[in-house]
Parts: sequence; structure tokens; C-alpha cells
Amino acid sequence: MLLTVQSINVAYGHAVVLKDISLSVDIGEMVFVVGRNGAGKTTFLKTVAGFMKPEKGAIIYGGKQVGNTGPERMALDGVRYVFQDKRVFTNLTVRENIQLAAHPSGERLDSAIEKVVQIYPPIVNFLDSKAGGLSGGQRQLLLLGRALIGNPRLLLIDEPTEGLAAGIIKEVFKVLEQIKGSVSMIIVEQNLSVVCRLADRVYAMKEGRIPAVFSEQREIQDRSRMEQYL
Repeated sequence: MLLTVQSINVAYGHAVVLKDISLSVDIGEMVFVVGRNGAGKTTFLKTVAGFMKPEKGAIIYGGKQVGNTGPERMALDGVRYVFQDKRVFTNLTVRENIQLAAHPSGERLDSAIEKVVQIYPPIVNFLDSKAGGLSGGQRQLLLLGRALIGNPRLLLIDEPTEGLAAGIIKEVFKVLEQIKGSVSMIIVEQNLSVVCRLADRVYAMKEGRIPAVFSEQREIQDRSRMEQYL
């Protein structure tokens, strides 16, 4: 397994928000986490990414314990976090946004730009435009492209289709479908059409716990079973 999370608890102060969470991701797997707002999904991604520390349990990534490793080290070790709020550097150009991702990874700028253009060709028309002028969907596609720079091993993607129009959701779906298998992914998502069509495994989260795991394709295709957690 590339990532194994073993019975972790995570708290904000005295409030325990993740309770006895276990999850695994193998090389090339696309794993989804579904659940209502406030279930603890984003907290879980932040913990794997190193922004939060588990109070108990273990996180094993690439065969090493990383529960106390910070986000900078996790990023350098190949973990990329795509935030829910479609966060880009709005006052910089699209090219400069890509350059900022390329520099710490050691990837050449032309190669980094090529990766982003490959997954979303229209971005080539906006390379010298301020990223703040992009639509929400274009920002999301830029962020997905940026996350692939430096050949990461694990992507953590938080609500990639949230707030997007149907047309751009199709674009995001195509990108995820295109990169599936080339990199491991944990994706928090409430759009079950996307989940059912792409997931290798689905974890349902409710009130900081995981009450159900869907591993068989026949289970994943049964939307009614997952809808009870949304």
C-alpha cells in the first residue's frame, strides 16, 4: 500500500473530530470519501497532508510513519493537496502560478506548462493573463494541472466539482478519468455521478467516523446505498 491510515483520532482543541479512522490507498488507486458537510472529510485530508497531527493512531506513507511530518515535507515527498476553495495566486499570471509549482519540484517550466496544457488545452490561451480573471472551473483545472507537476505519488483533492456548472464538471471528470491509474488519489466528493463512474473504493464518513466502505464495483454503482450518507 502507498498509504495506510490506522485508527487515527484528530481534534481541534478538546473537540475530537475524527474518531478511529482507518483507510488505505494502493498505488494508482482512486479512492473517494463521501459524506455530509461537517462529517470531517476536509480535516482528514489536512491530516494526511501534514497540516494537522493525529492524537492517536498512525499514518504510513511509502512505508514510513509520517503522522508528525509537516506539509512542506509531505509535498516534497510527493503528496499534493488541491484545496476546496480553488485557491490560486490571483495577482500572478497563469504562467507564474505554474512556475511557483515547478520551482520546488525541480521540474523545468516548459515541461510543467506542457503538463497543464495536456490536461486542459485551452489554458494555453491564458498563460499570460492574471489567474484572478479565470472562472471557477478554469481555476480548478489549473490547480489539477499544477498538482501533477513534479510527478507526485498521491493527490488529495477536496470537492473538485463543488459550485461548478455542468459543462465544467464534465471537463473536471475528463481530467480525473485521464489521469486515473497514473497517480494515487483520495478525492472528497459529493457528486455521486462522478464517484460511481471513477471510484476504485469509496469510504463513507459520518460524524467523524467511517461507518461504511464500498469496495466492490456493484456496491459502488448502487447510488442508493451511498446517498444515505449525504
